[in-house]
Amino acid sequence: MTGRERVLKCLNFDNPDRPPRDLWALPYVSLYRKDEFDAVIEQYPPDIGLSQLSPGWDEKVIRACAKAGSYKDDWGSIWHVGEPGIIGEVKEPVLANWSALDSFQPPWSLVRQRDLSHVNETCRQSEKFMLSDVTARPFERLQFLRGTENLYMDIAYGSAKFYKLLEMVHEFYLEDVNSWCQSNVDGIFFMDDWGARNSLLINPQTWREIFKPLYRQYCDIIHRADKYAFFHTDGHTEAIYGDLIEVGIDAINSQLFTMDIEELAKNYKGQVTFWGEIDRQQVMPFGSPEEVREAVMRVRRALDDGSGGVIAQCEWGKDNSRENVAAVFGAWSEEMAR
Repeated sequence: MTGRERVLKCLNFDNPDRPPRDLWALPYVSLYRKDEFDAVIEQYPPDIGLSQLSPGWDEKVIRACAKAGSYKDDWGSIWHVGEPGIIGEVKEPVLANWSALDSFQPPWSLVRQRDLSHVNETCRQSEKFMLSDVTARPFERLQFLRGTENLYMDIAYGSAKFYKLLEMVHEFYLEDVNSWCQSNVDGIFFMDDWGARNSLLINPQTWREIFKPLYRQYCDIIHRADKYAFFHTDGHTEAIYGDLIEVGIDAINSQLFTMDIEELAKNYKGQVTFWGEIDRQQVMPFGSPEEVREAVMRVRRALDDGSGGVIAQCEWGKDNSRENVAAVFGAWSEEMAR
């Protein structure tokens, strides 16, 4: 069974021969621990293509964060990198002052001048399930443009300028998603980090009013193109899990260990594919390989009945040992009593 066949069976609850594998590596690992990364990939080949790096950061950004300093993103905001290999944060948002909005435009050339010929050829030659680059991330993009504190005030007050910027960002991402849907990729990858440690970052009802309709439009475009919608979100997002499924997301990558995994399984198993992950706040950086194995087994006991709907995924951060990452995929490879 090829990686593509395995993922398709997983997404359609059609009894794959094993859960598909997917490994994300933060820039520090790909820059400074590539030999270790390559060794794990050789031992446990992934079934999903184009997701070997942590989501949302292209090669230009990876190079920019190879050393401490600052860089300007494609939308004009300035990022500061405090430690080599660690993605920094926006310190100089391009629209910190609303006076700059009248002359502001998204970087349309990124979409309108995109050449997908290399992507299409790579997809034709690969037996993996191929994902697009990260496309829509409206909430995060608004933070990068306005600054996080400003954005929360914008959402609270609902000013005309906020909705003008939201519409502009959304129009860009509609075109971006449409562009990727014309390619040979199997799935479209979009994201927004919505959770704090114990709750959603904004009122769930506000989320439903402002952002849920945007996601529904992205999913509608993706499904009309006969592709799958893959979505990543960090933090405690249980309050909107059902909404994400309702708008049409096929696979959700979330921090399961910030939530009640067994309750998520009770409410949503069989309705969506759980695209990882394993606890990267405690177990992956600080646990032993046996503790990593037990974390995987907790996920498997809740979600893995052999029919599909679960992907063996984890993120490899700077402080994670190669042994712990290998332990994740070793545990997913074990036979389980059904």
